[in-house]
Amino acid sequence: MIQVLIQVAAGSGDKRFYNERTLEYLETRHGSRPYPYPYGFIPGTRANDSDCVDCYLITRDRLTSGSLVACEPVGLLLQDEDGELDHKVLATLPGQEVTLGPELLQELQEFISALFAQYPGMRVRVGPILSREAALHHLQNCGLV
Repeated sequence: MIQVLIQVAAGSGDKRFYNERTLEYLETRHGSRPYPYPYGFIPGTRANDSDCVDCYLITRDRLTSGSLVACEPVGLLLQDEDGELDHKVLATLPGQEVTLGPELLQELQEFISALFAQYPGMRVRVGPILSREAALHHLQNCGLV
């Protein structure tokens, strides 16, 4: 079980930013696209970019920005931003099932490509989706005990 601080509610483009160490709210910025799923970060982790590990919470349940949610990692979405690895954990609420198939990958690829279209000089590659075990290994490498 992991905890995710939700920064963006599904269907919203408003991303709330927090001090990732203290979880103090800092500001909200409006993005160019609504997110297909709740999105946030996993407190207590440290990814390659020195931020906490990012997470998409694959659920149709309505979750609000600013909430801290217990969830289960189910996969790892590989992502490269201009040669810097910025993988995303995929998680779901306890007791919910999710299919990590080509439809989900395509949906996330299209969303992320559209999100980064506002940065024409940046090259972003997304996919594939790896297993739950890969997600747990990544979290362990990023400091989650």
